[in-house]
Amino acid sequence: MKKFDKERLLLAVAGPVIALVLAIALTSVVLLASGKNPIEPYQLMLQQLPFSDIQVLIINQASMYYIAALAVALGFRMNLFNIGVDGQYRLAAVMTAVVGAHLALPGFLQIPVLLLVAMATGAFWAGIAGVLKVTRGVSEVVATIMLNAIATSVIGYVTLADVWGVQVGNNMTTGTMAKSGWVPGIDLGPEVGEIYGLVFLAILLGVAYWVVLNRTRFGFDLRATGASETAAAASGVNAKRMVLTAMLISGAVAGLSGLPLLLGDTHTYSLSFPSGLGFTAIGIALLGRNNPGGIAVASLLWAFLDKASPALDYATPVAYDKEIATIMQGLIVFSVVISYAAVRQWGLRRQQRRVGAELAAAAIAAGATNTKKEVAAR
Repeated sequence: MKKFDKERLLLAVAGPVIALVLAIALTSVVLLASGKNPIEPYQLMLQQLPFSDIQVLIINQASMYYIAALAVALGFRMNLFNIGVDGQYRLAAVMTAVVGAHLALPGFLQIPVLLLVAMATGAFWAGIAGVLKVTRGVSEVVATIMLNAIATSVIGYVTLADVWGVQVGNNMTTGTMAKSGWVPGIDLGPEVGEIYGLVFLAILLGVAYWVVLNRTRFGFDLRATGASETAAAASGVNAKRMVLTAMLISGAVAGLSGLPLLLGDTHTYSLSFPSGLGFTAIGIALLGRNNPGGIAVASLLWAFLDKASPALDYATPVAYDKEIATIMQGLIVFSVVISYAAVRQWGLRRQQRRVGAELAAAAIAAGATNTKKEVAAR
């Protein structure tokens, strides 16, 4: 049985905890500088947690964040920075909405087809960056940033009235999807709301992510290539193929990010469909240290800040700007970089001291043995 490593657990937890504490401290400084109470905003947001409708909103939002963050984390584990998750997820959502509006199969076929369309679209868009990297050496950061911009233009074209766009009031949509493609959720009543049915898909993806990375040969090859392409190649791993495969899988997962909302609520893609999800996912993946459990906690935290912050607008006698939550989210990302660097250095120093102590103990033991032999020889 594998021995429980307390020090490793401590190092894993220390980074996120330090990042959160530092972010709260820095946000409090900002509040003090603006002449506001540095504690009350946190109290007001925490007071929203007991409300069932807020809890449902947090869970629904967290499911989207979680899937997108898994896509980012897959790239990180391969030492790839897939900054194009936002474009991949939006393009996948619009193409899924178009197919769903023009295809009406029975539900047991319609939903799998829509899931495949989303995954194929996301994989295709991420695969462009992957091909450019392995064939031309183009940085995936540059390629995916440019692809985000192109995705926005493609979405604008797709939603034109003479293509697949449908005018609804002042908003351009892709039309309402066939009901056979709607994914039912858990209805908790009109005053509480409905938990998206694809929340369970997010959970399954998290389990699959852990199993593949930690219990399969492919996962080992992926992590080994991310750690050192040279070492991986020496053990027979095709590094370029792994890079392309990782980008394709990351894009496929990113393509699923918008489906909890699309198939569970809006049933159409419109100009009001949320953007920026992919960039938020980067901070969540960093805070969660690319671990499915850590990403889940970080997703819930981010969703809580999003959904509880509107209460700040109604505070009395002095209202607070809800952008305080956005500032805190930004400071969390900033703090993650600092805290993880500090924890890494601390861990290295502890490891060096432990190795030094073990070597000293071995030297002392060897000296004692030699002394006994000399005494016995005399």
